[in-house]
Amino acid sequence: MREQTARLSHVEVHAGSPDLSVELAGLRLANPVLCAAGPLGHGREVAQVYDLSAFGAFVTKSITLEPREGNPRPHLVRTEAGWLNSVGLRNPGLAAFLSKDLPFLRTLGIPVVASVAGHSVEEFRTLAAWLGEAEGVAALELNVSCPNVTDGLLFGADPARLAALVAAVREVTDLPLFVKLAPDLLDPVRAARAAVKAGADALTVTNTLPGMAVDVHTRRPKLGGVTGGLSGPAIRPVAVRLVWEVARAVPVPVVGVGGVTSWEDAAEFFLVGARAVGMGSALLENPRAHLEVIAGLRDYLKTLGVASVCDLVGALELPEEREA
Repeated sequence: MREQTARLSHVEVHAGSPDLSVELAGLRLANPVLCAAGPLGHGREVAQVYDLSAFGAFVTKSITLEPREGNPRPHLVRTEAGWLNSVGLRNPGLAAFLSKDLPFLRTLGIPVVASVAGHSVEEFRTLAAWLGEAEGVAALELNVSCPNVTDGLLFGADPARLAALVAAVREVTDLPLFVKLAPDLLDPVRAARAAVKAGADALTVTNTLPGMAVDVHTRRPKLGGVTGGLSGPAIRPVAVRLVWEVARAVPVPVVGVGGVTSWEDAAEFFLVGARAVGMGSALLENPRAHLEVIAGLRDYLKTLGVASVCDLVGALELPEEREA
């Protein structure tokens, strides 16, 4: 314990029960573990399997203006250290979300962050305007970097285009805006700063990494959409590095997403600057994964004698030669 506490020598050490609550873009969360957009859909369809109310916030699967059938099956392929998915933003559209899914999500008693995706600035604006008036939506997450649709929705690939999108959405809603950045940007800091300057209140780092898998026996792609997005432990080092770079460069909170399967993974993200973490693919294999991460973080903080999970944020200690 003395050794662990020494590693956090510049944070204030306390006795007593640790506080897991965090503030995220004006939202007060009971704990910093979010359901990342995608794997759990809009919640209603998996409520019998997962304790959804235990999350600090629920981030929906991306909502589009019109219903989308998505890509051909199979949508999901297991890899050695994660999953490849090619769902293709399959969802019932805005009207169905508002009438069927949102009423259920309001019953969870936690903030609901609506992830939105569009093929044009006007589609994003329309989604934001409608959702901004809907009871029970606490914030919006702009999915500007989906790797498993034909055009990629790659507003996030160009900082100028990203800034124009965020500014346009900012005009039609007062809800907190999260912007989800891609993992393969040439200059992630430039993109992050452009999004924040245009009005982003928080950044989600990162999305799935473009990937592909082939069945060598049939000589055919394993995914119905041919390529897809890689998630899980395989991308965690990439996500940790991106959070570290981005969190130091912008004044808004960062949500670290990518391969969180344990409390140690979550703590790693906090130490490099994340204010909260999102969990996705780990839940596909273990419906209690988020509960275990929350409990593990609480025990970890007790062991350190640290009062709040916020004390871990950005508490990374670099080698002296790197600091110089």
